Amino acid sequence: MIVVTGAAGFIGSALLGRLQREGYGNLVAVDDFSNPNKRPNLQYKKLHLSIDRNDFLNWLKDNSEHVQAILHIGARTDTSEFSDEVLNSLNVEYSKALWNACVDYSIPFIYASSAATYGDGAQGFEDNMAELPKLQPLNPYGWSKHHFDLWVMEQKQTPPFWAGFKFFNVFGPNENHKGRMASVVFHAFNQIRESGSLKLFRSHKPGIADGEQQRDFIYVMDVVDVLIHFTEHRKNAGLYNLGTGVARSFQDLGLAVFSALNLSPRIEFIDIPEDIRDKYQYYTKADTNRLRAAGYTKAFTPLETAVNDYITQYLNKQSFY
Repeated sequence: MIVVTGAAGFIGSALLGRLQREGYGNLVAVDDFSNPNKRPNLQYKKLHLSIDRNDFLNWLKDNSEHVQAILHIGARTDTSEFSDEVLNSLNVEYSKALWNACVDYSIPFIYASSAATYGDGAQGFEDNMAELPKLQPLNPYGWSKHHFDLWVMEQKQTPPFWAGFKFFNVFGPNENHKGRMASVVFHAFNQIRESGSLKLFRSHKPGIADGEQQRDFIYVMDVVDVLIHFTEHRKNAGLYNLGTGVARSFQDLGLAVFSALNLSPRIEFIDIPEDIRDKYQYYTKADTNRLRAAGYTKAFTPLETAVNDYITQYLNKQSFY
């Protein structure tokens, strides 16, 4: 059995979809399944079991010998979540419990970290584990992911194989339920369909033009490719960046959405909401040298190609992966 936590969410359900397409059987989905908006993500998945996250550790005690790997994708990912109690419980303590269980039962463990741990990028975006203590995330979500990464680095006992991945700006099918936290591609598609125009955030930072804020946008299909590669090969344990290594502007992304919809661009700029303005990242770009050195050689999908695929094959068709 392969276990995926956060299985009803965006990346977790896409990962299950790819595992199913690759012929993996006995897939175990772990999540809080109470959100009805997530149900379409699992509609066509062939699952061996679905287990509530609160019941999973007890289940694992009796079934650990049958588990081939745990891919821990589940987390509270809302960057506007300010409850330390919620973030600590779901993103730190639950992750620690899973790590310790994988140590006790000798199960390979792969988990999702986040590029939010890099904060404003003042320390760069190199996934050098020795430099982790210098990072200063900009929001409580980023801190929760950072705290777990730091804890992992301190552990003397580890699973037989482990890898953590700092996801950069992921977009793609199965994110419909995420609301405000869905990708800019998703929101752009809906805005343009409804109004014919796209609103992007104005820059509040001197020297950076409106729409020229840059991010490392990565297609969810590329993310699951990397996760499955490490699940299968189980070499070179460590913490890795998971981005394309290319920074593109929100203006570029907007133009790609208009192109996929065969429409002429109409872009206007609005202020960044005040509750996230001082915690907003203006630039991210993954350093992918360690990922490549670890043996991952597949090219990442260019932004325009990925946006076109997402829109034409999924959003236009209202289909899920």
